[in-house]
Amino acid sequence: MTGVANLEIAPEDGDQRLDRWFRRHYPALGHGRLEKLLRTGQIRVNGKRARAGTRLASGDRVRIPPLSEGGEARARQRADPALDEADAEMVQAAVIYRDADLIALNKPPGLPVQGGSKVGRHLDGLLGALRFDAAEAPRLVHRLDRDTSGILLLARHAAAARELTALFRSRSLRKLYWALAIGVPKLPQGRIDAPLAKRQVGAGERMVAAAEGGQRAITDYALIETAGRRLSWLALMPRTGRTHQLRAHTAQVFGHPVVGDGKYGGEAAFPAGFEPRLHLHARALELPRPGNKAPLVLAAPLPPHMAAAWRFLGFDPAPAGDDFAPFEDAP
Repeated sequence: MTGVANLEIAPEDGDQRLDRWFRRHYPALGHGRLEKLLRTGQIRVNGKRARAGTRLASGDRVRIPPLSEGGEARARQRADPALDEADAEMVQAAVIYRDADLIALNKPPGLPVQGGSKVGRHLDGLLGALRFDAAEAPRLVHRLDRDTSGILLLARHAAAARELTALFRSRSLRKLYWALAIGVPKLPQGRIDAPLAKRQVGAGERMVAAAEGGQRAITDYALIETAGRRLSWLALMPRTGRTHQLRAHTAQVFGHPVVGDGKYGGEAAFPAGFEPRLHLHARALELPRPGNKAPLVLAAPLPPHMAAAWRFLGFDPAPAGDDFAPFEDAP
């Protein structure tokens, strides 16, 4: 950018700090230089001096002085590196819904949502392939465990990210998971209400049922079908969002660990004849929409290893009716 620009804040970029707006749209501009430009009055909002924490609103005008094109180009390259073609095709093929505000993916099992120690390839690093017609890559608003497959929502702009984050925090959207569990519960439907806490167990950490010091965790369940007394197809609806809640509840409290969950079920979670992968899938999501619009209901097909298990057991992976029907009368 070689001249002064006066940019109007778009509706989707309103209600955020000025420094965060710059970080999103001018990744080459370091925080130190931004502060200097603000101190010297070269960056202004609606003609007035501003600070990094100045709150922007839709329609505000931001004065931006000349910036180094070379620096911007280098930063854009670092922030949005060239994606492997196969990875780009994979993540694009995982899209099951898209509109102007959000994207819904059917996340493959084994793909971490975010990076970390010893994690190279992750979904957060592939979001550049999901820009489509938008000016920026979508952003994460919630997570799934690495080995859990299914519906994952992405916000396509800042305003959508705020709205979706608020919905997740308020528990005003409904999530439903499918699991293949060891054994069959005594009651066909019920609620698991047991607090969970993170504890050191052996060489690692895991969530454990803890009456003292735990956070309240609630999971509703419904039995859909069984294979004798050996295995059961469960629908699980988390009412709270604790780490590993479904896995800890089914294994430790319920006594029916998810197939392939060695962390919580031990050797018993690996019955012969089934792929040794976690059989837990975020099947459906019901998302409230503004005004009088009907809720958006999304459903994700089973991943290959779970679809193979369903076929082997004679389960119908696409049952007639609403996925949420077993829980309609639940409080």
